[in-house]
Amino acid sequence: MGRIFAPLMHEHDHVIDQIDGELPSGLTGTLYRIGPGKWEVGRTLLHHLFDGDGMVSQFTFDGRSVRFRNRYVRTSQFRDGIVSGRPRHPGVGTALPGGFWANFARGGGPANVANTGVALHADRLLALWEGGPPHRLDPDTLETLGVHDFGGRLRGMLKAFSAHPKWDPATGEMFNFGQDFTPLPSLNCWKVDRRGRLRRLAKVRMMNMPWNHDVALTREHMVFVLDPYRFDLRTMLSGAPVFDAIRHRPEKGTRFVLVPRNGGPARIVEHDALVHVHVANAFEDGADTVVDLVLFDDFSALRRDLSEFRTRFTDLPSSRLMRYRITAGGRVVETPLSELPGEFPQYDWRRSTRPHRYTYLAGRTGPSGAYDSVLKVDNEIGNTQVQEMGSHTYVGEPIFVPRTPDAAEDDGWLLSVVYLAAEHRSQLTVLNARDLAPVAALHLPHHLPFGFHGTFTRRVADPAAPIPHPDRLPIH
Repeated sequence: MGRIFAPLMHEHDHVIDQIDGELPSGLTGTLYRIGPGKWEVGRTLLHHLFDGDGMVSQFTFDGRSVRFRNRYVRTSQFRDGIVSGRPRHPGVGTALPGGFWANFARGGGPANVANTGVALHADRLLALWEGGPPHRLDPDTLETLGVHDFGGRLRGMLKAFSAHPKWDPATGEMFNFGQDFTPLPSLNCWKVDRRGRLRRLAKVRMMNMPWNHDVALTREHMVFVLDPYRFDLRTMLSGAPVFDAIRHRPEKGTRFVLVPRNGGPARIVEHDALVHVHVANAFEDGADTVVDLVLFDDFSALRRDLSEFRTRFTDLPSSRLMRYRITAGGRVVETPLSELPGEFPQYDWRRSTRPHRYTYLAGRTGPSGAYDSVLKVDNEIGNTQVQEMGSHTYVGEPIFVPRTPDAAEDDGWLLSVVYLAAEHRSQLTVLNARDLAPVAALHLPHHLPFGFHGTFTRRVADPAAPIPHPDRLPIH
């Protein structure tokens, strides 16, 4: 299974000609997926999963066939590997030689590798990484058009714009955040209107700033779940990587921070310490606020170096989908939604900010092992459906696509990239979202390295679109 972390050193562009099953006639549009594609800068090997160069994959459904294309984001680190053969900036889990002065004293933060999230908003395709600004890509060709700072409106020491924006389907607005550390640790809360214009909703100052990866959205609030992570100053001064300096301090507890979308002070509710990475949907229920997230037993997996992931990939900590209700009186009530381990929660994004019935996850049925199944959790009755993909497989984040704009919440398809370890290649699996029955499997002649997140749009990418600014840098 460790070969899922092997680099993909070629940029492909081809029609997928090996398909099991039948493509649904109503499935048209484009699936974008993103993740690290290689873990080396020239001859320098990178040591953490999160430090790899971002690579975007594109599956285009035009109603007759499916075309695949992948392309690396031409970030500064990617160019360093071509031009100088060595990195100029540290990674979150890879330190440069030279101790503290080489890694932190000169500022600028870790390298922006644009490898975590991908979003299409206001006709702009953005490759996202939480410690810096987005990179804008051509939605047809995947060519890198440059760093996108929203016309200079993206502020802060790092100009951070996280990898997990959320949308309000009623307004068409996109909401996101970025962590800032000057003059004091804080969260910059951003809103991007339908035309792509960004403005800051709030700057929430937070002492002892924890690491935070995701945000939830309701009709009234941006909801942050801030677990008690702290940076150990002594470790940072030693020149160790950022992730080596993160400590989980359960005695500090978790804070639910509700930031009003229309202005006003943030509301903070204290709770027992949690460990999570990703949230799902959130909504108001009367005077209460409800947020769903994946709760982990511990933080150990995120601190592993890449060699440990390759050898212990199937040894992942247990996790489960949970619901947290923040009452008007300041209590937090937790309810398990499923006991099966899973991650990368998704739902019908038309239900964003409103109550939703179903959550989809990559998961497993046993206490250990890689995620080899797609889970469908019925949040109302507490039932979990499972579609196993077979032994020696790894299932990526399942993306829901509604059959029609007004289809029922689970009337559509789930799209998931599945790695087949025995054959060292990947396929895109299409499932019926209602009963998780397999519909089609689109076989690639090569593998896709471990990926993070994706998005689907009904916009059909044009594979013949001209490249306006050809970038002829090779990838090796």
